[in-house]
Amino acid sequence: MKHTVCTSKPGFTMLELIFVIVILGIISSIGSELIANVYSNYIVQRGAHKSSSKTAIAATQIANRLSYSIPNTIIAINPTGNTKESLESLLDPTATILQWVGYDHDSFNAGGWNGFADTNDTIATTATTISTPGSNLTLASSIITNLGSSISNTAIFFPRTYNTSNIGYGVLAIGDSTDITGLTKISSVAGTTITVADLSGKTIREHYKIASSAYAIVPLKKDGTTICTVTDFPCDLVLRYDFQPWQGENFNHVNASSKLLIRNISAFRFTGSGNTIRFKICQEENIGGDYNITTCKEKAVIR
Repeated sequence: MKHTVCTSKPGFTMLELIFVIVILGIISSIGSELIANVYSNYIVQRGAHKSSSKTAIAATQIANRLSYSIPNTIIAINPTGNTKESLESLLDPTATILQWVGYDHDSFNAGGWNGFADTNDTIATTATTISTPGSNLTLASSIITNLGSSISNTAIFFPRTYNTSNIGYGVLAIGDSTDITGLTKISSVAGTTITVADLSGKTIREHYKIASSAYAIVPLKKDGTTICTVTDFPCDLVLRYDFQPWQGENFNHVNASSKLLIRNISAFRFTGSGNTIRFKICQEENIGGDYNITTCKEKAVIR
């Protein structure tokens, strides 16, 4: 005869089950809060990194361009009233546009022109040539043409104090071909000789620079055309180039090229002293909803 023995196994009591459920609830709430905090920190850090990278790249691009600026050609422009001031004596804190003439560093670095003129030659009032021994101006002309301009669009700059009028910044009519006092527009080049239309009344010095373009940093509204005033930020920052003020052109000229530098800037400030230019960019990066991360970069350029 077979006998079956039944044994009882201990289980959880109702109270123990309640304790387990409560503990699991506490652990899960702590875990979810930790995960939420980690994710929130990640979003903030990612936004800060993106904003920092964008401002750093834009600031570097501007600084690189400014390093080739010709002294005394840098001005600040207030789009309200189109007023222009030298950066050396900037009094208008509401100016939002930075503009300058940059020398043609591509043809210079390639050995096209060396920046030294022979001032031992007597320059008569009827003279039309400038000798620059050691230059290869045919090469310079070729490089400038390959970059989309032409030697007939260039000007030669000698060290002097320029202002908005004698550079051409003060010219209002687009296409005005009136000769700008103090500047000498180049007609042609060959070998080591620069030919110009007229040297009468010009100050010739042993150092010179050749320029084929002016540059402007312009803040624009989201429509891509309206220039921002100080009350319009945030705006997008663009670089305008391939325009010649000495030929009556400005940064809005139909032939001017444009390149987007950075979007959603909340501030663009600049100042100058001696050979140093300082500027600051602040950019807003949206991290969701109405939350933004703002990063600022400041650079100084010594020429």
